[in-house]
Amino acid sequence: MGRLTIFAKGNLDLRDTLHSLRLGQATAWNGINELLRARQPASLARIRHETWTRSDALLEASGTIPAALEGREPPLGAYPLASQFSPAVFDTDADVVVLSIQPDLFFNLLRHRRDGFLFYPNEVGDWSADDRAWLRESFVRAPMLEPAASMANLERIVARIRRRSAAPILIYNASSVVPGEQIHAHDGMEDIISTRIRRFNLGLIELSQQTGVSIIDVDAVVARGGGDRLKYDTQHLTGEGCRAVAREVVRVLDDLGVLATAAEPQASAAP
Repeated sequence: MGRLTIFAKGNLDLRDTLHSLRLGQATAWNGINELLRARQPASLARIRHETWTRSDALLEASGTIPAALEGREPPLGAYPLASQFSPAVFDTDADVVVLSIQPDLFFNLLRHRRDGFLFYPNEVGDWSADDRAWLRESFVRAPMLEPAASMANLERIVARIRRRSAAPILIYNASSVVPGEQIHAHDGMEDIISTRIRRFNLGLIELSQQTGVSIIDVDAVVARGGGDRLKYDTQHLTGEGCRAVAREVVRVLDDLGVLATAAEPQASAAP
């Protein structure tokens, strides 16, 4: 049985589809290995998942937590300082690297007034009053990323990964289905989220044309299966939606020849 290592640098869209989706105490989807186990010959994946905040922050990450954050331990939940400032994706020996445009689409970051680093204050509502006051005094809001800036950053990220590794790079796009949205006239609606998602998705197509990265077309998967059935809200997929996207990942990996390579028997070590 082969073993495939996938480095997934992204958020819930990657974790839920590749690793697992848990809703309360129930497992709604048990990850990509559920599909891989059904293959002959079988190959299983080891998922290494690490959250990230945005492409510009990832490019700035050096692996060192800024001195201005020393001694501060606010409850950052799924976005600990070690993850926010990790450049591990550039050093990984994984067989496949999976990224996503979702952070660039949705995340607002702060920039430190003095030292200039980017920071994501996750779960700030649970912070102490002292930490919230420090946040207001020390940071200013960074502008949201536009598609052109995001794609330029992703192009640099892809180039850095490829300087060290020939592993295939897959990038999730995003579903433009927004539950409840029924807009038919777009005058004055230039900044709505569904339009923003479509612009990013188009930018990702151009990035694929320029760099050869593979797109995991979440938008098409959801469109074929139905947004009401495969999505809970703008960003989150149902268990069935996670399965459908994972199936697309398996199809792309198979098309790239990754699964056949992983399934090859490993040579025994010399005595």
